[in-house]
Amino acid sequence: MSATYTIPVGPVHVGLKEPVTAWLELDGERIVDAKVRPGAIHRGIEFMARERNPIQVIYLSERICGICSFSHVLCFIRAIEDLANLSVPIRAQYIRTLLLELERLHSHLLWSGVACYTIGFDSAFHLGMQMRERVMDVLELLSGNRVNYGVATFGGVRWDVTPELVKAARGMIRYYRREFGPFREIVMEDPVAQARMRNVGVLTRDDAVRYSATGPTARASGLRVDIRKSSPYEAYADIPVEPVVPQDYFGAARGDVLDRFAVRVLEVYQSLDILETVLDGLPEGPIVAEPNLNKVLASLKKADGTGWGIIEAPRGDNTHIVRLKGGDDNVSWWKVRAPTYANAVSWPLMFRGNELADAPLIINSIDPCISCMERMMVTDGRNAGVVTKADLLKRCRQKTFDMRANGFEGGAER
Repeated sequence: MSATYTIPVGPVHVGLKEPVTAWLELDGERIVDAKVRPGAIHRGIEFMARERNPIQVIYLSERICGICSFSHVLCFIRAIEDLANLSVPIRAQYIRTLLLELERLHSHLLWSGVACYTIGFDSAFHLGMQMRERVMDVLELLSGNRVNYGVATFGGVRWDVTPELVKAARGMIRYYRREFGPFREIVMEDPVAQARMRNVGVLTRDDAVRYSATGPTARASGLRVDIRKSSPYEAYADIPVEPVVPQDYFGAARGDVLDRFAVRVLEVYQSLDILETVLDGLPEGPIVAEPNLNKVLASLKKADGTGWGIIEAPRGDNTHIVRLKGGDDNVSWWKVRAPTYANAVSWPLMFRGNELADAPLIINSIDPCISCMERMMVTDGRNAGVVTKADLLKRCRQKTFDMRANGFEGGAER
C-alpha cells in the first residue's frame, strides 16, 4: 500500500495569476484528493459600503475587480435601479452592452494568454497579450481609463459614444477577425497544447449541475446556460445570444481544460458579432435619465427595500443584492456573489486523478478572480461574537505597539 503526502500550491506561485492555496494529497505525482483554501486578500468592501451613500458605492463597486470592473458596477447599479424603479434610456442600454462586450473581449483575451503561459507556450502568450491591447485602446478612448472606466451611473451612463469611437471600434473588430484566427489555430491545433489540456481537469455535466458551476466553466461541461439569453437585460433583449457549448463544434462536451479554452475562444467571435450589432443599431437619444446626481441621491434617500441585479459577467453569473432603508443616507446592506464563488467549489473534483504539474492549469482554467470572490471571512466559530470596527482598530494599534516593543520598526528588525 503506497503512502500519500500533502503539499501546498500557492498562495504565491509562478503559475497562478490569483492568490489561492490548494492543498494537494499526492500518490507519487498523481493527485488523489485536494482542499482549497482562499482568504489571502479579503478587503471588507461590503462592510465599507455601509459608511457610504449609493453614489459613493458606485466607485467602490467598480474596484472589486480590475478585469470585470464594469460588470460589478453595472450589477450594483442595476440592483439600485430595481429597488428605486429608475428608468434607463435606450441609448444608454446599448452603450452599457457595448462596454460589457468590450470587457468580455478583454477578459477572454487575457485569460487565453495566461492559459498559454501556464502550459509553457510563451510565444502564444505574448501574441495574446499583443492582441489584447487593441480592445484596451478602445476602452481607453471611450472612458480615458484602461480599467475602472467610470462610465456607469444610475439611470444611464456618463460618457457617450462618439464617431471617433465608432471608427476605432469597427477597426478593432476588423483587426480581431483577421488576427485572432491564426492565434486560435496555433494553440488549439498544436499537438503539445492539446496533450496538455485534453482530458485534464474534467468537470462532467452532472457535476457542473451538482456544484452550481456557471459561465464558461458550466458551458464547457455542456450546459446551455447564459443569462444574456435566459434573462436578457440592457440591449440583449434586442440581440439574440446563443450559449456557446463544445458539443456544437466538437460533437461532444468533455468538460476539460481544452473545452474551457475553446468556449472562451469561440465567445470572442460571438462578442465581435454582438459589438457589430450594437454599433449598427445604436439609437439616438439621451444617455442618462437624470443628469443631476443631487436629485438622484435625494430620491434614493426615500427608497426603502431590497434590489437585485444579475448579469452574465465574463466569468459567469454575477449577482448583487442591495438593501436601502428609507431616510438613511447610506447603504444598509450589500451582498456580492461573484462567479468564482460558484466555480471554485469544483476545483477538488477537477484535481483528482491528474498530475501535480497540471494543478496551476486546472486552477487557472476557471479564470478565477479571488478578489471578486472573497466577500466574507470565516473566523473561529468557538469564539462567538461580533468584532466591530473599533475593536479591529484597537487590535491593530496594539499589534503595532507590541512590534515596536520587540524591536521592530516599519516591518524590519533593527
